[in-house]
This record gives sequence, structure tokens and C-alpha cells, in this order.
Amino acid sequence: MSATPPASPQPVDADSAMLAELGYEQELHRRMSGFNNFAVSFSIISILAGAITSYGIALNAGGPIAISIGWPLVGLFVWLVALAMGEVCSVFPTAGGLYFWAGRLARHRKPMWAWYVGWFNFLGEVAVTAAIDYGAAITWMAFLDLTWGVGVTAGRTFIAFAVILLLHGLLNTFGVDLVRRLSDISAWWHLAGVAVIVAVLSFVPDHHQSLSWTFTHFENATGWNSVIYVFLIGLLMAQYTFTGFDASAHVAEETHSASVNAPKGIVNSVVVSLFAGWVLLVAITASIQNVDRARTTSIGLPPAQIFIDAAGHSLGVALVFICAVAQFFCGMASVTANSRMSYAFSRDNALPGSRWWSRVNPRTGTPTNSIWLCVVCSLVLASPALFSTTAYLAVTSIAVIGLYIAYVTPVLLRRLNPDFRPGAWNLGRWSPLVGWIAVIWVAFIVILFMLPPANPITVDTFNYAPIAVLAVLVFATITWIIGGRHHFMKDVPPGHDTRPAAEIFGPEVP
Repeated sequence: MSATPPASPQPVDADSAMLAELGYEQELHRRMSGFNNFAVSFSIISILAGAITSYGIALNAGGPIAISIGWPLVGLFVWLVALAMGEVCSVFPTAGGLYFWAGRLARHRKPMWAWYVGWFNFLGEVAVTAAIDYGAAITWMAFLDLTWGVGVTAGRTFIAFAVILLLHGLLNTFGVDLVRRLSDISAWWHLAGVAVIVAVLSFVPDHHQSLSWTFTHFENATGWNSVIYVFLIGLLMAQYTFTGFDASAHVAEETHSASVNAPKGIVNSVVVSLFAGWVLLVAITASIQNVDRARTTSIGLPPAQIFIDAAGHSLGVALVFICAVAQFFCGMASVTANSRMSYAFSRDNALPGSRWWSRVNPRTGTPTNSIWLCVVCSLVLASPALFSTTAYLAVTSIAVIGLYIAYVTPVLLRRLNPDFRPGAWNLGRWSPLVGWIAVIWVAFIVILFMLPPANPITVDTFNYAPIAVLAVLVFATITWIIGGRHHFMKDVPPGHDTRPAAEIFGPEVP
């Protein structure tokens, strides 16, 4: 008589059971509610970060019409992208997010699809963290200049960026519960902050621009002559701001009822940002007293100049402070999401040194090593800002392109996979229409943001995003051939799922 094999330990809840079915053990602490999950993505989108720090992009390329009309236009399409992503997230709520979705949905060469999407997601996450914290540094330097006369220089701004990034690393390492609470506070700070700024700009200034000027006036400081092209370049401001909402997927393994709350977090963060951001931007644009003074301000932040011109020095500085605090929250949440993606990618043996980056701190239940990997990578990526004033623009373009390529690839694969079975949260009969529009929009903006934003094209105005994208493709291809095809999703560190890639991702379809 053969001995009865010992029973396998059963997952303690439905979320852990679903995660086990996807091939992973529950290692991260599952502490987040649906609102916590939403708050992370909403904080990273951060209408008081992206819309403020990149406001000058749209002010130069299109002006008021690119801001007031461009924002809802971009927001509508991003909402469709979020809906399409949410439907996939409901079926695969793992910290890996996009790359895992791609691997499960591809009908051929599943691990390879996951590999490429993972590297674009990793690049995009690092770039958006760098862009957020560098933008926060610009805002804090403007605040320091306005309050204590600290002159704004590239060196000082970079030092401020490094300090902010370091603080975010420390908070995520030692203040785990504090980060969760601060993310909730961040959501309310953003909403209350928008309300305060809109109220001040509505009632304090003696002069407002007309509705016609606010919604239709065109400005062009790009050097290009095509009105349409300039307007499209100005959309980068909105498209950059609407990034990072994949964070709700990356913290899915820490969220209760993740198959519903994670997709809701993705979609709701975009919807709330769309409406609150539009009200904010219309109020700021209608309060412009002098376009040229705002565009060429010595403090380096056009909205700060607009606040001061419209509401006076003291009140204007207070509004800048509201934005600066919001941007600090935004960067903190970005490091959280970035580290979770890096942790998941490492536990599947993708990053060099994966055994190190995939370790989870047993006390905090967080991937401490991965947190610092993301901090260092973001610091390195933003370092050209010390030498070039256009580096920040380049980083924002890289963030948009890298992230949206990663966003839309699983959506495309879902549309091409007839065997996909919707999860608890789905789009029903609207799924095909939403999915294909999302794919077309992302293809359009990826091409657009690889084009030169200014004329004449010089070393300072050249768009380096295509080079960065090509570099990622070459790097991912070489590393896949050399080692990725042999170890990705195989021989994972102890404590993780040990099945081969073909079993985890499913068999190849002939």
C-alpha cells in the first residue's frame, strides 16, 4: 500500500488562491483596500505634478487651446486605454502586471512577449519616477526661490532631485504603513488642493482671460509652422500626466479583492484625474496675466509665475507649496509601484541580479532591495539634466513611450486571443470597440512623441526618445538571446513558483 502524500497547504483566502493559480505564492502583505489601490495610481497620475511641471510644454506648443482642449481629448482616449487594461487586470491580478499579461495572452512565443513588455515597462517606470521627482525638484526650487531667494540653477535642482528621491527610497523602506497612509492622504490632498487653487484663481485676480481666449487661443514657440503639428506636440503635457495608472496592477498582490479593486483602481484614477485636472487647467489658463512672462519666467515653472501674477506673491507662493507637497506624494507612490514591478520581474529571473532584487523583507513584507534598485536607476537616468535643459523633456517622452508600449501590448494580444475569458470586472460587448480604439491611439502617440518637438533641430532640441526605445529593443533582444530564453520564468529563487515557463504561461498555440 502506498503512503498517502501529505496535503498541500491551502491558501488562506480567495486572493491568495487566485494568485497560486497564476503560479505565485503570497509573499507581499495584503493590506490595501480598494481606495488604497486607487490612491496609489491617482497619486502617480498627480494632476498637481504632471500638469504643473509640464505645463510649459503645452504653453509653448499650442498654448491655451492645447491645454484646455488637449486635456479632455487625451483624457478620453486614455480612459479607453485604462478600460481595456482593467479588463485584462481582472483576470491576471499579479504584481508583474503588464509583462505577465502579455505572456499569458500571446499565442506564440509567450515568454518572449513577456520579456519585451517587461523591459519596456521597467524602462517606463524608471523614467516616470525620474521625471516625477525631477519635476518635484523644479517645483520645490521655485518655492525656495520665491520664499528665500535661493537661485534656481541646474546643479541645485539636481541636488534637490537627489534628496527627494533619497527620501522616497527611505520612506518606502522603513515607513511601509506610513506610505500606505500617506497615499490615502495624497488622494485627498490632490482633490482639496485643486479646490483651493481653483477657488483662489477664480475670485482673487482682478482680470481673467475670456472663455474664447482660454479655449481657442493659439501660441507657438516651437519654431515649427504647422498649426496641427504644434498642437499635437502640445498634447505631450496631458499624455505624460496620464501615466502611472498601471500602479494599481503592480500593487494587486497587496490589495484585497484584487480581481475587482485593481481594475477599478486603474480606471477610476484616470476618470477622477480627467475631470479634476480639467477644472484645474482651465482655472490656471484663464488666470494668465502675461503669456511671455509665464513662459520665460526665471523661476523655471510657468504655473508658479501665473499664480504670483494673478494672486499676488504671498498667496501665489502658498499655491506653489500645495503643488510641491502633492508632487512629493506623487514621487513616493511612483517608487512604490516601480519597486513592485521590479520585484515581480526579478522573481521571474529577468533582471541581472534577480535573486537579490526579488528578496522580500520578512519584517515589512516589501521588496526592500528592489526599492533601491529603482532609486539608483532613476537617479542615473535623470543625470543628463545636469548638462542639458532639454533632458527633462526627453525623460518625459521616454516615460510616455515606454509605458504606453507596455500598456497597449497586452490589450492588442487580448484582442488577438480568441480564448480569452473575461474576469469578474469586464467590458462586455463594448470590449472590442474599446480595445481597438486604445491600440490605435497608443500607436499614434508613440509615433508622435518620437518626432522632433522644436525647430531648428540641434543637440539641445533633439528628441532622444527614439534612441532610447531602440536601445531598449536592442538590449532586450541581445539579453534574450544570450540568457533570457534560458532562465526567464525558470529556476526562480526559492519560495517562488518553480514550474517551467511553458506550464506557467500555458502551452504554445500551433
